[in-house]
Amino acid sequence: MTRVSSSLPERIELVGEGLVLRDWTEADLGAMPGLFDHPDIAYWTPIVSPFDEGAARARLERDRRMRAEGTTILLAITLDGGVPLGEVMLRRAPEGMEIGYAVGPAHRGQGLAVRAVRVVAGYAFEQLGAERVVLEVEAENGASVAVAVKAGFGLLDVPLIRGEEKGRAYALQTWGLDRP
Repeated sequence: MTRVSSSLPERIELVGEGLVLRDWTEADLGAMPGLFDHPDIAYWTPIVSPFDEGAARARLERDRRMRAEGTTILLAITLDGGVPLGEVMLRRAPEGMEIGYAVGPAHRGQGLAVRAVRVVAGYAFEQLGAERVVLEVEAENGASVAVAVKAGFGLLDVPLIRGEEKGRAYALQTWGLDRP
């Protein structure tokens, strides 16, 4: 079982790999639809679709509630603490601390997801005491499988996670990275 500290800090800013991962703010509400209202994100993630400013406000409120409950951290992926280019998530899961991510369509191909995953994994190990971090990815999602491999994760020999989201069935593989 993964040993993880029970509370999450109210504010977080993580710097590394040429990124600044920071808390979402009200100033980001206008940028969020451009990042998350896209067919790829609607298909591969549980993020609501269509994603408009109302969905952005609801996501910000949900982010703050989950952080206060000590279950999940959602951070904006930025280069310098300014304009958000995507999001990285760290969530407590039975398999270990789970990482998720979404990069806006205009910002793909820059290695943002790989770098953000590595920074958040380091935070989970060093600050939260996690022994393992995991990614849950559909095998058909080639871009996310590539992120898992490039970030140093290995496919775990565990049953697929099956479910249904937005009216479509999915089967998630679990990729893991153990504490160095």
